[in-house]
Parts: sequence; structure tokens; C-alpha cells
Amino acid sequence: MVTIPTEPIGSIPRPTELIGRVAQRGIEDAGLAPLFEEAVRDTIARLEAAGSPVVTDGEQRKYHNFATYCVHGLANTAPDGFTIAFADGHTRRLPRLVRGPFRYRHYADRYLDLALRYAHVPVKQAVISPSALSLLYPAQALPGYSREQFIDDLVREHETEIRRCLKTGAHRVQVDFTEGRLAVKVDPTGHLLNSFIDLNNLALTRFSAEERRRIGVHTCPGNDLDSTHSADVDYAELLPGLFELQAGNFYIALAGERDRRHVLGIIRKHLRADRRIFVGVIAPSDPRIETPEEVRERVLEASEYIPVEQLGTTDDCGFAPFFDNSATSRDTAFAKIRARVRGTAMAADLIGARP
Repeated sequence: MVTIPTEPIGSIPRPTELIGRVAQRGIEDAGLAPLFEEAVRDTIARLEAAGSPVVTDGEQRKYHNFATYCVHGLANTAPDGFTIAFADGHTRRLPRLVRGPFRYRHYADRYLDLALRYAHVPVKQAVISPSALSLLYPAQALPGYSREQFIDDLVREHETEIRRCLKTGAHRVQVDFTEGRLAVKVDPTGHLLNSFIDLNNLALTRFSAEERRRIGVHTCPGNDLDSTHSADVDYAELLPGLFELQAGNFYIALAGERDRRHVLGIIRKHLRADRRIFVGVIAPSDPRIETPEEVRERVLEASEYIPVEQLGTTDDCGFAPFFDNSATSRDTAFAKIRARVRGTAMAADLIGARP
């Protein structure tokens, strides 16, 4: 029997009541705890009802977004950091470090604890990459706290976070690397991307081969308010470097690409035998709900390039990586996930029936 694993990326749109209450009261209001817990419980229940063999907490409690959950509220940051520009004209801004030392305020295992309480299937946990957080350090060196010191602290904190998640019981830890494709757009020479790859490998190489089989890297062109920040960058500029990362699993946005076979050809060229590739078969930024049959055909297409024993499926991106994002409804997100799960199983059945 052929099975093709399928996993969500992470974020699910939060309930509108939760978004509104947080906007009114702020994230630190203890009265929000029951709303957060119910959002996590409902997310996991609906993922399991959709047939998802692996679930997440939907990042319901990650505030303010998927990238800065671990540093939100740090006293040694200012709000005027690196700006991410999206194709539709809106922007998001990272915080800026104003003095050392750099420390996480929260580790992602705090989200995993609650998810494991409600889940009946394996739970994965997404964490942010060191390269994304490296953008917090300003261009001009901070007095008494060099960039080298910052990088040492950053890599240590990232390693600590992953180890805590693995110890807590994460089925897999997914490192979000959406800034990889953006790096090529910001610096077409590739120097920035290469520095990101080197930085992330500083952390990944601290783990054993067995541990790295439980670690994955996710790349996409961004997804916020149904817009992207780097979809115009050719994957040919990213994927060769991406596959230098010392991880066992790669989650690659593909459903939203204009030429999927072009991307699949690059993946085949650089694929190593010890990696699993989860290809995106659902486009979260597309309001139309894909059919299981469409997903099936995308999986069969990918199987022409990737050996089935190394193939998995996923969503291109999270559905709501920023807390206030309500561009996609929860019902739409779960309908798309059901289509992914069903379409993946249909493709596996067809592949298994081949003579």
C-alpha cells in the first residue's frame, strides 16, 4: 500500500471574536485565556475531522505573527525595524533591536503543550528561522553588543527552542524560512541568501542526523491579506541554496506557481536521497476551494519528478500568518485542508494501483 504523508504548514485564521477581543484588551489580558484555549481545541478538532494525519495548533496563540512571537514585547526592541513590502502595496514591519543581549521572550514549546493536550494524532510545531530574526539587528552596530555576539545568542536561542519542542513531543519541527525567496528579491547577487543559508546551518548542524529527520524547512513567497512579497522571484535562484540546508524535510510552496513543472525539475535536479519533499498542493491566497481531484492531479504531476517514497504534500503557506489577518475564513481554510487530505489519498491509491 502506497501512502503519501500530508501535513499542514501552520497558521489557521483565528476566530473573529478572538481577534476582536485581543484588539480591545491586548494580548496580555488573562481573561483571554479561555478564548485562546477554545480556539486551539476547535482548530485541532477540525483538522482531525478533515482527516489530517498530523495537526498543529493553527498558531492561534502566536502574537503578533509567525515571525516575532518569540520576541514580542521585549523591552530592548523598537517597532521601526525591517519593512516587508507586499505586492498589493501593504507592508509589515519587524521590530528593531536597540541594545543587547538578545533573548527570546517565549519559546514555541509553550504552544505545543496545549496542542498535545487536545490532539489524538501527531503534532508538529513551526518555529521562526534564525535568518528571519537576524533582520532585527540594525545596520549600524550596537554599542557594546556586536553583531557577532548577537549571532551567537540568536543561534543558541534557536537551538534551545527546537530542542525544547522535540523534548516536549513534537512530531516534527518546521523552521519557517519565508525570507529566503525575499532575500533574492532584496539582493539579486545572492549574497544575502547565502548568508541566510550559512546562518541557519550554524543552528541545524548542532543537531544529530536522527534529530534532523524530525526537522523541516518551509519556503514560500509570503502570504498576507492574499498577497505575496516575492512570488516574482524564480525558484531557480532559491532552491539550489535551499537544499544546502541540513534538514531532513522541505516544505515548498508550489500550487500558486505559474509553471509547476519548472520548479519540479529544479527539485529533481537537487534532490538528495535522505530528504522528503512536501510540495504545496493548496494555495491559501486563492479564495477558490480546490477540489480533491485537482489536488490528486498535482500530486501525480509531482510524482513524475520526486520518488514517491520521498514525496509529501502540504499547503503553500499558512492561512493567516499575521494575527489580524481575516482575509480567509476558517471554514475556507478547513475546506481546503480537507481537499488536500482527500486528494493526496486519491493520488496514493492510483500510484499504488500502477502495474
